[in-house]
Amino acid sequence: MRQRSVGDLMTPTAVSVRPGTTFKEIARILDEFEITAVPVVDDRNRPVGVVSEADLLRKQTSGGRGNSARDLMTSPAVVAEPGWHAVRAARTMEHHKVKRLPVVDGHGRLIGVISRSDLVRLFLRRDRAIQEEILEDIIVRTLGLPPSALTVEVTEGRVTLSGTVERKSLIPITVRLCDSVDGVVEVVNRLLFDHDDTAGPAPGHSGAAAASPQSVPGER
Repeated sequence: MRQRSVGDLMTPTAVSVRPGTTFKEIARILDEFEITAVPVVDDRNRPVGVVSEADLLRKQTSGGRGNSARDLMTSPAVVAEPGWHAVRAARTMEHHKVKRLPVVDGHGRLIGVISRSDLVRLFLRRDRAIQEEILEDIIVRTLGLPPSALTVEVTEGRVTLSGTVERKSLIPITVRLCDSVDGVVEVVNRLLFDHDDTAGPAPGHSGAAAASPQSVPGER
């Protein structure tokens, strides 16, 4: 099971400007490429800041000095790495209140940009694709069960698991694995178990028992 990374979702070869790029040129670039912000890079192509539409508007309304990216940019630049999981990128955007992150390689050089709209793609995966990944990668390959062992229903990213597993301890593991699949927004657990291996044997144990239904929101 492979979760998509920032490197998979980013827009490569990102548009950028230099610290000396003028206000009007930045405005033209934002309009031409239909973007809301652009990274500012040094002579080694390393991001030193970001200029957004909000920065341009702030300059126009405040009448402050400075007419170049160096004066307008928000610095230092908050960046992401291509190996990051999408969730980490989303949390970084939320924490810093930004809508996009420059993506840098191991030398700190700009290689792309990831935006909120790129991350939204994860939630647009078709239900059938999500179902197939859970059945093939989790049920068969990871848990070693036949695909018919459990029932996996997916509706608008909401996964419902039903059926019976051998051990109770497998239930939270299965739920967590399903919850980590790209595009899953919620997991509803209706799994049963044959044997409770989470506690010592209880007097009068009657065999099969049901795990309490629970809903696990997707972490996105």
